[in-house]
Amino acid sequence: MSIPVLICDDSALARKQMARTLPKEWDVDITFANNGAEGIEAIRAGKGEVVFLDLNMPVMDGYEVLQTIQQEDLPALVIVVSGDIQIKAHERVKALGALDFIQKPVSADAISNILQEYGILTIALGDGVADSPMIEVDLLDACREVANVAMGRAADLLAKLLDVFVLLPIPNVNVLEVSELTMTLKATEEHSTVSALCQGFIGAGIAGEALLLFHDSSFKDMAKLMGLENPEDKNTEMEVMIDTGNVLIGAFLNGISEQLHMKFSQGHPVVLGRHCTVNDLIHDNSEKWSRTLAMEINYRIEDHDIQCDLLLLFTEDSLPTLNYKLGYLLD
Repeated sequence: MSIPVLICDDSALARKQMARTLPKEWDVDITFANNGAEGIEAIRAGKGEVVFLDLNMPVMDGYEVLQTIQQEDLPALVIVVSGDIQIKAHERVKALGALDFIQKPVSADAISNILQEYGILTIALGDGVADSPMIEVDLLDACREVANVAMGRAADLLAKLLDVFVLLPIPNVNVLEVSELTMTLKATEEHSTVSALCQGFIGAGIAGEALLLFHDSSFKDMAKLMGLENPEDKNTEMEVMIDTGNVLIGAFLNGISEQLHMKFSQGHPVVLGRHCTVNDLIHDNSEKWSRTLAMEINYRIEDHDIQCDLLLLFTEDSLPTLNYKLGYLLD
């Protein structure tokens, strides 16, 4: 008899990759869920005896799914599959009853090893994996999943350096005209002031700029976490912003390059503005951006008043190469 397996992830690409990596000899009946709320309904309906669960999802995230499974004592063996690889994320999902944790992108060996370790695969040997529903993946969804994995790598590095837990959002990825980019940046709290730095990057056929918007209210708290004296000093603020940019931008680009199997060279960071409104920042630098693929991530640190926005802006000329590289992930 087939084992009901649920793959719960808001990314169509991630669902497709997960289904593809399940052992061929495993006799399963696969159900997909686009968010945690759909996942809970599937488990209640008996469609999730084994669950592969993402953490960052809309409507209901993975943590809330695990909490609901505990509260309702639902019959589900949950393996978390996430780009958030922070140690504290591992500890939290284990405390909520997850069997284990696999980092994205998933590999067939990692899945097989965990299934065998917990005795799930050996009791389920059958005639082979059942046909799963067809999954249509578009390029923006693929970009979003690539950004999700890269975001997790950057957050993990920042968390280790500062001994904190970084709260991760769902990445926002869109192809934008400069006017739409302006609207996106304006959405980062119109009345607050920010400081910003920019760092260019280039690879084979792909180029762009990473833009870090550091909310001014975050400087004092961030300087204390970094162990810096005189947190309100201008030089300390510069050090905080550049060090944060080096961590987040460098780790994010490394995360993308690993997935796309390419290398990026990074330019020197350039300060775009200090203690200015987002409107002023846009007005002074609008000529730098045209039509672009934008990846937007808002990083927040738990229990601290620290927030910064990272935007990766790829040039329009980069889109054909990106499409080509992402095409391998869609096969």
